[in-house]
Amino acid sequence: MIDWIKSVWSATVALFQIPWVASTGWILIVTVSLILSVAFTTLWERKVIGWMQLRKGPNRVGSIFGFVPGIFQPFADVLKLLIKEVVIPAESNKVLFRLAPMITLIPAFAIWAVIPLDPNLVIADVNAGLLYVLALTSVGVYGVIMAGWASNSKYAFLGAMRSAAQIVAYEIAMGFALVGVIMAAGSLNLGDIVRHQQGALLAWNWFWLFPLFVVYFISGVAETNRAPFDVAEGESEIVAGFHVEYSGIAFALFFLAEYANMILISALTAVFFLGGWLSPLDGYLPADAAIRNVPFVGLVLGDGFHWLFLKLFIFLFLFLWLRATFPRYRYDQIMRLGWKILIPVTIVWIAVEGVFAYLKVGPWKVA
Repeated sequence: MIDWIKSVWSATVALFQIPWVASTGWILIVTVSLILSVAFTTLWERKVIGWMQLRKGPNRVGSIFGFVPGIFQPFADVLKLLIKEVVIPAESNKVLFRLAPMITLIPAFAIWAVIPLDPNLVIADVNAGLLYVLALTSVGVYGVIMAGWASNSKYAFLGAMRSAAQIVAYEIAMGFALVGVIMAAGSLNLGDIVRHQQGALLAWNWFWLFPLFVVYFISGVAETNRAPFDVAEGESEIVAGFHVEYSGIAFALFFLAEYANMILISALTAVFFLGGWLSPLDGYLPADAAIRNVPFVGLVLGDGFHWLFLKLFIFLFLFLWLRATFPRYRYDQIMRLGWKILIPVTIVWIAVEGVFAYLKVGPWKVA
């Protein structure tokens, strides 16, 4: 039995040496992991908000030996949405109505192709990876506009216009924040951006680019239409917003895209500003320290995916915390924050970065 397992493992390792097989395998692994992560993020959100509001949250659908009550709630939600009827309005544009959820969802998954998950693991090591990220994050707005227009509903169209205006405003602030990251790293490759932050906590971009770090994360919350920026779902004004005419699995795709984008923004924030897969102990443990040679301890303390996951987990928790804490902003307040505060802050700090680069301080001292 042991010999058979070893032979299967050796064959699998040999198979993964073939480039296209390795790429396809990792695409499947990342996609399935993301879908499961989205499902359990919905449960985690309801549990966290329940904890903050002194209630239990979902606790009826399944448990694991009496622990984690409600653990199967996401699967119950998926089953419910799958068996509900998908209603397509009679006067809608049938083709665009069906395409809109896919256009919203696909970019949230496709961007993971260029995100470095580990020092030696990235599905597509693209030199212009940052441009790829910016291009695909901008595509999502087309799905929103398409859903509102194709529904042939004034409420859906109004919600789409509000969402699109908000996304465009914060997309500009997010883009300017990433200009600062490019100036610091001198590269558009996401792996190079992570490696440029090698060192202790203060070597990461968050320290020298702190205003851009804050702007990027706030813009990410607004980009995903999450509270307190969820004007698309202002129930007292425009019911459910751009997806008000969607039902069943079509609505579930929009729901899936929202949570997938939350995970994506959390991962990108960690990569751009918190060193991605880099260990926060790099600056404190010598490279040849004896502790690094201890099998398990060395694996935990060294660089790796587990550090990226931890940072992603923290930012994702902030998404949930914000929803449980802040009331929804008015639309004029949201637009004022984007155009009159966040964009000017990024422009000013880019100028400050230029001074840092000229004086050869911080990330530019070795340039």
